[in-house]
Amino acid sequence: MKLAVMLPVSASLSRFRILAQTQAKKVKITGISAMALNNIAGNSLIRIDTDSGLTGYGEAGATGPMARARIETIKPLLMGKDPLEIEVHFQQMSSMMYNYMAHIPTVSGIDIALWDLAGKILGRSVSELLGGGFREEIAMYSHGIGVDLLDKASCRAWAQRIRSMPEGFTVFKCNAHEVVRLPSGVYADTLTTSQLRDIRTAYENAREAVGNEIDLAVHCHGEFDTLSSIGIAKAVAPMNPLWVEDPMPPVFSEGWIALRRSTNVTLLTGEKLELVRGFRPFLDSQVVDIIHPDLAFAGGITGTKKIADFAALSRTPVALHNVGSLVLTYANAHFAASIQNFYKSESALGREGHRLEGMAASNPPVVGAEC
Repeated sequence: MKLAVMLPVSASLSRFRILAQTQAKKVKITGISAMALNNIAGNSLIRIDTDSGLTGYGEAGATGPMARARIETIKPLLMGKDPLEIEVHFQQMSSMMYNYMAHIPTVSGIDIALWDLAGKILGRSVSELLGGGFREEIAMYSHGIGVDLLDKASCRAWAQRIRSMPEGFTVFKCNAHEVVRLPSGVYADTLTTSQLRDIRTAYENAREAVGNEIDLAVHCHGEFDTLSSIGIAKAVAPMNPLWVEDPMPPVFSEGWIALRRSTNVTLLTGEKLELVRGFRPFLDSQVVDIIHPDLAFAGGITGTKKIADFAALSRTPVALHNVGSLVLTYANAHFAASIQNFYKSESALGREGHRLEGMAASNPPVVGAEC
């Protein structure tokens, strides 16, 4: 499944710096606010106003009240300043220590809004300002919703449903916690042999139902210990999953090294990691095959660009986590077009009711197998 962005080619961030010089000090930030987003994973919409009448929007991986509280500590750094000095603003916001350490999810939303403003001020797409040109279509993946993987009939019905979707998704990730009847994201006891058999059966059922033309990924939420994660990887290996996602808690530990040594299954992590510092131990230790930052958590566009550049040193692909609104989805598309090592982006586009597409005032995103 692809999301067309049709963006022009540019060489590097030097283009942004040259364009920014032509408008330097001509626009000033006059306000920063955060608004709650209903049913969007606890995220909030960040709005930055300027004296030019232009407004920038971003999405933070924090609730409205949380983001508003942190914005009050950030305002002195930004009010009255030139919004185009994005690198300066990012460094100051992300390195705050007192009275509180920098809250990177809030910083992320502000950074995305600053890039939105930059595009409006300079009359260029954000992708072009970032360098752009690596691709005109964004590969995306979806979710196995409304399927009981332990029930073959349910799997067959789900397979028929997803094949009929006009968006043409060919990658779906399915929740492991639902198979073993655990709450999402709650750290679990070591899985029993019976639970591991259920894991194997569940993903075998899914593979049998969808065949080989659709890729399946094993979706965890950091809830398993090392022994259970090794067991899950062994259980699903025969059905060749596209990846196993976040089996263990997000912060790096030696358990990841043990997991990597035990399996050749593709491992992916990163949706709750922040800045290069969060990803570096995973990349330096070569314990994951794909990193998975979320623009709304990892540091916005600026911070995630630094992560992607660091990952490129080891030829590591970058997938993008995204359960956010259309604002974050568009930010992902522009970002994905601007980096060489992009892999795939998560998306809630194409779901029943098309709630995400309905957020567009006009011209909703073009989604399809052949955009």
